[in-house]
Amino acid sequence: MRIAILKRDKCQPRKCEYECIKYCPMVRTGEETVVPGEDGKPVISEELCEGCGICIKKCPFAAISIIGLPEELKGEETHRYGENGFVLYGMPVPKAGKITGTIGENGIGKSTAIKILSGLQVPNRGKIDAEAKPSWDEIIKKYAGSELQNYFDRLSKGKIKVAYKPQYIDAIPEFFDGKVHELLESTDETGVSKLLVKAFELEEAQNKDIKELSGGELQRVAVIGCMIRDADFYFFDEVTPYLDIHQRVKVAKGIREVLKDKAVVVVEHDLAILDMLADYVHLLYGEPGGYGVVTMPKSTNRGINEYLSGFLHAENVRIRDKPIEFSAHPPREKLKGRDVFIEYDGFEKNYGGDGFVLEAKPGSIDEGEVLGIVGRNAIGKSTFVKVLAGETESTTGEISFDISVSYKPQYIKGKLDMKVKDFIYSQKEELSENDVIDVLHPLGISEMENRNIKELSGGELQNVAIAACLCQDAALYMLDEPSAHLDVEQKVRLIKTVRRYAERRGVSMLIVDHDIYLIDLLSDRLMVFDGEPGVRGEIKGCFEMRAGMNLFLKDLGITFRRDESTLRPRINKIGSAKDREQKEKGRYYYL
Repeated sequence: MRIAILKRDKCQPRKCEYECIKYCPMVRTGEETVVPGEDGKPVISEELCEGCGICIKKCPFAAISIIGLPEELKGEETHRYGENGFVLYGMPVPKAGKITGTIGENGIGKSTAIKILSGLQVPNRGKIDAEAKPSWDEIIKKYAGSELQNYFDRLSKGKIKVAYKPQYIDAIPEFFDGKVHELLESTDETGVSKLLVKAFELEEAQNKDIKELSGGELQRVAVIGCMIRDADFYFFDEVTPYLDIHQRVKVAKGIREVLKDKAVVVVEHDLAILDMLADYVHLLYGEPGGYGVVTMPKSTNRGINEYLSGFLHAENVRIRDKPIEFSAHPPREKLKGRDVFIEYDGFEKNYGGDGFVLEAKPGSIDEGEVLGIVGRNAIGKSTFVKVLAGETESTTGEISFDISVSYKPQYIKGKLDMKVKDFIYSQKEELSENDVIDVLHPLGISEMENRNIKELSGGELQNVAIAACLCQDAALYMLDEPSAHLDVEQKVRLIKTVRRYAERRGVSMLIVDHDIYLIDLLSDRLMVFDGEPGVRGEIKGCFEMRAGMNLFLKDLGITFRRDESTLRPRINKIGSAKDREQKEKGRYYYL
């Protein structure tokens, strides 16, 4: 079976000579295999296409994909977005009293599946013509004998009540004008909003206007808004963006405790949190923007391990060339004997009056090391990095380095009206071959270099910002929350790129992030922040990984263990025998 995908955002018929039509062998024989559509963009007939791949190579904008699929997927389409558009095969299955997780790349169909299950989108079974679109009776018949038959039957008759938290929360202020407590009070159908506000540490935000909330506050309000509905099924499309690790753990605990008797489906890219949250998972594989296939449910541990290994056993499908590997020993062991790269005196950053105060003790960064930085939001991590980068001045104490620094800020503005390629070159006039090989290719920049910055998704914009930072010539690189908006695969590429970059070029790096997997894989040492968010922050010090993670996880109240087969860190279920055993021994982080 073969499908043809046209990436419409890349296709630019006014700037090409219709090479896809001009060079198609079937067109030359008189068949209308590729023809211009009403909007001028080509329409490819999947029935007539013989899969030669010439159009793929000739397209100057890399806008065409011809994908061969297993025959067993024929007729199994769940939904298709127009002719030559993305196709989803299969569906996750929500179950009462269970939390179902979904794992997969961005653009692979997770949000589409959630929207279908929540009733926001009716599956068209791959039939894009209005006259041919299936009725609910046909859809229900297709799923006869499965759990989805009864689900879609009840959904079509309005007998199912769902609660849905969307992926993009930025639009919430556009639909609600008022204060946080007004929004929650107007939607609370279960009487638990006050309990959740306290559990999620939002008491001080209750009287804020929705438009004044930070990203982390808005995310927690959105999660609470979904949880307080009196529904049969709850759908959460990403719960961790903008949240620090403390907030992520609290949200995961809250969902498990409050919705323990409900059917819950969660889309999430933080595997450590998903491992803690989900009872079982569905994996999605395929080609982002092309097609996605939903696997049958797997136990959470097995599903995550298979996803990391890159091979799905039941499906007999390889989704990655190499497995994602974890080290059983702290990387710091390999760096003994390294020289100190820079030392800095203690300093204080005081924003005056009742403003935030950061106290930093004297410290050092080793030559060629990747130093991970962890702590709550609003505790001074970004302030510390900005002081070192020269973006802001310390109130007391001097920071002066005779070295070049490259800095990627926490928040990225995507409003520039310029091409990605032009933006990268504006940061560095001439790129070396190593820049292209070590940075641009691994981060996927080469594939979107002709796209406009304003058109990029959050994950794409993040990769561009990381690339712009790494392409500059510097001795010290600082990346503030580089994993934000990235899916699992993008995080893997980021980890490989940063580690390889630091090792090949012998440069030092500071990485501020809330993804424990990323910190665990990247860091040689750990800098731990503590204090009171928004009031004061202090640096407890730089530690080797075991000591640093043990200190950090103890404050979180959670324990990690190494998975026996993959060695990945796993969050123990709160109160489990393993959790109690590690806490009694004071070993929150097993290596």
